[in-house]
Amino acid sequence: MEAEAIPERSEERRADTETADLVVAMLAQVAPDVVGEMCDALETLPGPVRIAVLQNERRETPPSTSSEAPEGSSSKRASVFYVPWPLTKPDSTSSGAVSMFATYQSVFAATDKLQARGCCIMASKLENMAPKCICQFTEPLLEGQADLVLPHYAHRKFEGLLNNSILAPLTRTLYGKRVNNPMGPDFGISQGLLEKVTAKGGTASDNRLHPLASLTPAALCQNLNVLEVHLGSRIYPSTDWANMSSILADVLSPVFLDMERNAPCWQRTRFSTPLPSSGEPCVSSHDVGTLDTARLVESFQLGNRELQEIWGLVLPPSSLFELRKLSRTPVDKFRMPDELWVRIVYDFALAHRLRTISRDHLLKSMTPLYLGWVASYAHDLQDSNAFSVERRLERLSAVYEADKPYLVSRWRWPDRFNP
Repeated sequence: MEAEAIPERSEERRADTETADLVVAMLAQVAPDVVGEMCDALETLPGPVRIAVLQNERRETPPSTSSEAPEGSSSKRASVFYVPWPLTKPDSTSSGAVSMFATYQSVFAATDKLQARGCCIMASKLENMAPKCICQFTEPLLEGQADLVLPHYAHRKFEGLLNNSILAPLTRTLYGKRVNNPMGPDFGISQGLLEKVTAKGGTASDNRLHPLASLTPAALCQNLNVLEVHLGSRIYPSTDWANMSSILADVLSPVFLDMERNAPCWQRTRFSTPLPSSGEPCVSSHDVGTLDTARLVESFQLGNRELQEIWGLVLPPSSLFELRKLSRTPVDKFRMPDELWVRIVYDFALAHRLRTISRDHLLKSMTPLYLGWVASYAHDLQDSNAFSVERRLERLSAVYEADKPYLVSRWRWPDRFNP
């Protein structure tokens, strides 16, 4: 993920500085003039606050066309200045997840060095990116209203499916808050939460904390203030179906590690409640596209033939029986019940904890099951509108919550509870 150059405003704003109230990193690949407009918006924030905007030191800064703030207004408006910083970029030798991990760690390091109260990371390109959206993330942090500000993107039928099928409903069920995008990638984070996640002065085991996966669980388990901001539609990169095994392993491993770490917290949670939010909810204006469900079902059927030995170590007999029956279903009638899918997710989380087999091998073996769920979901949404997407995902989340006793029982008594 490559940071765009930020327009230079004046030499004074690029002068070296020791401290800031807030650090902002705009990582999305957007035009420099859009980044400049977002910096203009930051300057409208009230109060004598200093906001450091990280600028990739490897990029040349173009000349500015922005106007300067009115003279004598610094005591009433935010002061924005730029800090050259080595924001890690993805390369051909590392996966996107590894690059993202390094980039976020780099932003956190800058926040610590500048002794800031928190940081804001804008990593997504939005359908209609309004410059003011940056203020919706920063203002709650500056005013002490939130420790974590999360995005709420408008749902599209076939985008963000890994989040919609596992990450969001699982987080909601475990930690009791209806979080729509627990892994961002856009965030606003307080200094206090950063210290917990980066394990400053912590033990060696804390090093497993992940800068994306661990933020939301850490905030919710510590009863910190979490806020959602409606940002409209996020423009997602194209789904790499051929590399889905690696994506599942990269994304789910830190999520399941947090489940293990936070078990005393989430086992006490009985129901979920909405998060406070700001901004106006909206429906995506371009919700089109299709999926080749025949290929997805074929992948599921192939997995059912070749992975029975591994799945038999993870799933109970009742689930294996349902999967075998499902593999004989014609493509146009293929439907994976939500109850089956949710128990599969729970059983794989448990197997990850117990190290039933190599964790990487385990999560990659989940790929045909995930593709089967995606095919079933696509069939459910044929000829539906955007509001049906919301209802469909809410139905799935309700099943996650209803079946939580199954997870808790298997987690506490893995050898005794085997339906």
